[in-house]
Amino acid sequence: MTDSPWWHPDRHADRRPALLARARLQSAIRRWLDEEGFLEVNPAALQVSPGNETHLHAFATTAIGNDGEPRTMYLHTSPEFAMKKLLAAGETRIAAFAHVWRNRERGARHSPEFTMLEWYRVGQDYTVLMDDCAALMRMAAEAAGVREFRHRGRTCDPFAAPERLSVADAFARAGVDLMSTLTPEGTDRDALARLSPVRVAGDDTWSDIFSRILSEKVEPTLGLDRPTILDRYPVAEAALARPADDPRVAERFELYACGVELANGFGELTDPVEQRRRFGAEMDEKARIYGERYPLDEDLLAALAIMPPASGIALGFDRLVMLATGAPDIDAVMWTPVG
Repeated sequence: MTDSPWWHPDRHADRRPALLARARLQSAIRRWLDEEGFLEVNPAALQVSPGNETHLHAFATTAIGNDGEPRTMYLHTSPEFAMKKLLAAGETRIAAFAHVWRNRERGARHSPEFTMLEWYRVGQDYTVLMDDCAALMRMAAEAAGVREFRHRGRTCDPFAAPERLSVADAFARAGVDLMSTLTPEGTDRDALARLSPVRVAGDDTWSDIFSRILSEKVEPTLGLDRPTILDRYPVAEAALARPADDPRVAERFELYACGVELANGFGELTDPVEQRRRFGAEMDEKARIYGERYPLDEDLLAALAIMPPASGIALGFDRLVMLATGAPDIDAVMWTPVG
């Protein structure tokens, strides 16, 4: 029945076991969040700014005020901005299952609308989030009744202790001395181009080359046999994270299983001046590449001035279910896939 629409009864019967596993996992995570002292919140999806990262593309709409005047607003690409305002307001441990929207994204691992699990811990180091990730992967396997994750011929043991690997060490495995292309002031594009094991175009930036090496040479090797925590990203690739002890890198990590990125965690940047500078640089690059830019959320920048030190993370819930159930793509584990 693979040619039938997802709502056809026979097709739904085939999809239903994975969907039931999804429901069990969501219930298990909610119990775990409650035991950990988290408050589940429900951030509004309609925002003045959808996020300020170069390659994130939003869905825009027009809101009409009581005065009849139109105003451009956006569906959020993450509940991050709203949740950080709640931290500034005084909340200390919050989580959300949020529907989020990202334009220009459709494929086996991407949907224009998907579910993000995002959570924050005030006063705790970002390494605590790594332990959270290990717990969630075990929960996913138990909810699906499996001992391993599977995706496109790759396997991963979700019960194994994750490998923690720095981005620099991961690039070294690909023959690239990444740290030699970084300085506290920025990046050396030509140095990375010389070291690159992948194609480099004349107009590629340092970030373009970095992303291509990551996707072609590094990511396919991550999360095989056991999960991988890819830690300490270059500051240039961590616009929302605070610098680590080495100012060239930041407190940012990503979680991988079966070569699939599942989560993105940070020691949160709370310096509003530095955050404004980084957002501005991201939007300048967006304007250069795509001819558009998104407004800054001035309320967020004001809130950062009083937000306490915190760590936060976003996990692609649909992807986690996809790996735990061995589903072929993300649509197979969504109750109602985007048409």
